[in-house]
Amino acid sequence: MKLYEEIKHRYDDIILNYRIKGRKCSLGEIDLLARKGEVLDLYEVKCSHRIVKARKQLYKARKNMKLNSSNSNLFFYCGSSDSIMSI
Repeated sequence: MKLYEEIKHRYDDIILNYRIKGRKCSLGEIDLLARKGEVLDLYEVKCSHRIVKARKQLYKARKNMKLNSSNSNLFFYCGSSDSIMSI
């Protein structure tokens, strides 16, 4: 994955396709979850520039993981333009 290769040197740990598990079923999936110290960065990957859908998925994932904006950051990666945007 191109995004993984681009950012792997910045983080302590990186998990691809991290599933958010609920009591009975899966609550969602993060395309890339990266940890640097105590801060988690969540990345949503889309082939085209669909930032609205990515934002919605990231906010839902942050809520389901019980994170807040002080200990997590949200990012959108557009595959067609190879760009990373902070949300």
